[in-house]
Amino acid sequence: MDNATINKILIILKKEIKKWKVPAVGIMAERAADRPFETLVSTILSLRTKDKVTGAASRRLLGRAPTAETIAALSAEEIERWIYPVGFYRTKARNLLKTCRILAEEFGGKVPRDMEALLGLPGVGRKTANLVLTLGFGDYGICVDTHVHRISNLWGYVRTRTPEETEFALRKKLPKRHWITYNDILVTFGQNLCVPVSPWCSRCPITPYCPKTGLKRSR
Repeated sequence: MDNATINKILIILKKEIKKWKVPAVGIMAERAADRPFETLVSTILSLRTKDKVTGAASRRLLGRAPTAETIAALSAEEIERWIYPVGFYRTKARNLLKTCRILAEEFGGKVPRDMEALLGLPGVGRKTANLVLTLGFGDYGICVDTHVHRISNLWGYVRTRTPEETEFALRKKLPKRHWITYNDILVTFGQNLCVPVSPWCSRCPITPYCPKTGLKRSR
């Protein structure tokens, strides 16, 4: 798939996803008083957790403790109670506590606008760091989760084995104007139509452009 085709696909999907719910992290970012910090917290909570649970847990925690300093003053057990039942809530509570203490002590309570500094925070991988940079700061970055990895390979746009490989392949190939929005478009598309098990190809507006690379079953 070439970039002329990817441009057509993303234009179509950008219109299509308006009728679906956007990911919880995106909703939190749009409503945030401190976009980088609230994006960081909600993204850490979102790992292996459904959007509805992520959104509710983020609102509970940030409603109680809206800054790095206020979360740093809590105990891990208090954070656990506020974020339950997100997946791995005990581990996430400890990571959030450590991260917020680092932010309070080393960065003046602010989220660093730097990939390497973000990756040095407990519980922060490349997906989270890229989301903070793109959604939180509006900087260029490419966030790759399972949907972005799977669909980019389904389209044959990249041929990669892991999300991290997909990120670096996209950095080389994807036109930069699509970097910030690529994750939101593909995640929303992947949650609602191009689902992991038997995607709805019969309903898909981009079927003429999709080679369905490696797809075994669809509806």
